[in-house]
Amino acid sequence: MRKSQLKKYAKLIVKTGLNVKKGQSVFVAAGLDQPEFVTMVVEECYKAGAGEVFVEWSHQPTEKLSANYRSLESLSEMKPWNKAKWEYKAQNFACRLFIDSDDPDGMNGVDQEKMSKARRAQYPIIKPYREALENKHQWCIAAVPGKAWAKKVFPELSEGKAVEALWKVILYTARADGANPVRAWKEHNEELASRCAYLNGLGLKTLEYKSANGTDFSVELMDGSVFCGGMEKTLKGRSFNPNIPSEEVFTTPKAGKAEGIVYSSKPLSYMGEVIDEFSVRFEGGKVVEVKAKQGEKLLKEMVSMDEGAGMLGEVALIPYDSPICNSGVLFYNTLFDENASCHLALGMGFNECLKGFEKMTAEERKANGVNDSMIHVDFMIGTPDMEIVGVTKSGERVQIFKNGNWAF
Repeated sequence: MRKSQLKKYAKLIVKTGLNVKKGQSVFVAAGLDQPEFVTMVVEECYKAGAGEVFVEWSHQPTEKLSANYRSLESLSEMKPWNKAKWEYKAQNFACRLFIDSDDPDGMNGVDQEKMSKARRAQYPIIKPYREALENKHQWCIAAVPGKAWAKKVFPELSEGKAVEALWKVILYTARADGANPVRAWKEHNEELASRCAYLNGLGLKTLEYKSANGTDFSVELMDGSVFCGGMEKTLKGRSFNPNIPSEEVFTTPKAGKAEGIVYSSKPLSYMGEVIDEFSVRFEGGKVVEVKAKQGEKLLKEMVSMDEGAGMLGEVALIPYDSPICNSGVLFYNTLFDENASCHLALGMGFNECLKGFEKMTAEERKANGVNDSMIHVDFMIGTPDMEIVGVTKSGERVQIFKNGNWAF
């Protein structure tokens, strides 16, 4: 891949994704797959005025060894230096950038029950820091091609050619393959904002989904529910784009108000394993049954992580005719596959999708319907024939999606 285009991608991530301000601290979480690109990103952060940039490297094979050999007690412990890093990030409202390159199958064979217990033990310690950062700092998730990931996506190609092919499709779907990716994202953000404005003007109460694959599902929205998409803002008005790529217009539904069944339309990569060909049934707003051809045990573990893990935290609308879907590539990566078609998310809801959330306490937001959980896992349900009807508070029925795409 041409170095000049990668520099444009790095600039897009820093300028549009993070929008780093002068003197700000930046933490970059990245694997060992593309150190040259991570170096470009760090340089762009400093050019944008960052006061300090820290790279937190990771490596799946060593993480797998740690998961297999360490005791549950050791994995559950929050080490003093990890706690200190969380404290530093929260106190300084540091920018956080996640550069994903993981192998979708990289944690196969790990005792997921042990890992889940360790996550549950650490979550009460981490939660206050996450809440201190929420809506007060800029963050972004982007991707680079890892060798194992590239071979998973393009198994017929040699390793080198697979990496090159994945680079090409990442840049295309991230709208970073042209002469001016920053300008392309400005136009894209404007289009998503217009979609949000239309939906927010309808006064929707319920969304009803139907597809020929068996999906027959309805979900209730909160009073004061707000649709968001693309660019977001911190409480102090600093804009950023949390996902590159992103095609979604989303909101947080009312926790405990969902009925029916949904069928997955793409595999889900979760905790380094793949869950595929699955269904999720809701009654009284909660998951009551899950089935999967692959990864059913892991899916059951996921929806039982805590009280909120079996309820919805997000509904996202993405046209089937999107760059990611049109690429014809199955990424086995949620950042990309979730933006190929409509999806739902189990677990934590978004405060910013509730009008006036900044003036509410956590208890008040929860009482209004914002779900609370240690997880937030997106899974794809969009199909070429998906129909979505919105029901307004006055009872009017409005076609939102027809044949998998926007009806307006």
